Amino acid sequence: MPILDKSELAVMCWAGRDPLETLRELVGLGVRCGQLGIPGDYDLKDAARPWKAAAAELDFRIYTVFAAYSGESYADVATVRETVGFVPLATRAEREARTMQVSRFAYDIGAYSIATHVGCIPSDQSDPSYGAVLETVRRICDLAAQFDQNFALETGQEPAAELLHFLHSAGRGNLGINFDPANMILYGTGDPVEAVKLLKDDLLSVHCKDGKWPTASGALGMEMPLGQGDVKWTEFLKALEEAGYRGPLSVERETDDAQRRLLDIRAGLAMLKELQLFGH
Repeated sequence: MPILDKSELAVMCWAGRDPLETLRELVGLGVRCGQLGIPGDYDLKDAARPWKAAAAELDFRIYTVFAAYSGESYADVATVRETVGFVPLATRAEREARTMQVSRFAYDIGAYSIATHVGCIPSDQSDPSYGAVLETVRRICDLAAQFDQNFALETGQEPAAELLHFLHSAGRGNLGINFDPANMILYGTGDPVEAVKLLKDDLLSVHCKDGKWPTASGALGMEMPLGQGDVKWTEFLKALEEAGYRGPLSVERETDDAQRRLLDIRAGLAMLKELQLFGH
């Protein structure tokens, strides 16, 4: 993993608006790097040139490109299982092809990593979809390797031990984890601090997102602004430090209210800076 500054603060943003406008907004928050999410319906044809030009003009580093897919829904756990990532058979081949397009886009803009939610990996390894998803991930890794890229699987939709076993079963040196502490909470799959300790050798990137634990069976928890959820930030940052993680920390906020999102990200960055300043 290329080293930036120790625990450099970053932002997760999404393509959709003008690249220069999008990145200028992030620079205005005081960050110089981040992750770029690509919605499933985003047209990648001829998209790399303006993103690369905007990043160069503003001296901004897009270090990961995150692939999302059309038809995904995060309404509740059952819907996630049916619609997200590579687990659904009906969309698996299409999404594999789309991820490979995203990998090429990432290469063209100079990003060294791609990432995605692969979906709710079955806990039963004899489930036919387990092996099929594993092979899909291997093929994507092999393509990404040609572009000198890492492929990061996002945490949260399965317990850390199951994700780690899947990761090691894939047997690809450029496969790792994009760790999102809030997702562990939102899906009710485990304590983020303990999960970091288990996954520490495979950390490629980190989201800083917050959330509340689910209040009903089958429901997802509620995503929250940083510091207002159940992530224990002091303990989490200490665990990252002890794990030897030296990459950026990308603040992520999931809300359709653009103004609210920007305000919450600004506040989240300020909170993380304060924690870093005082040694967590």
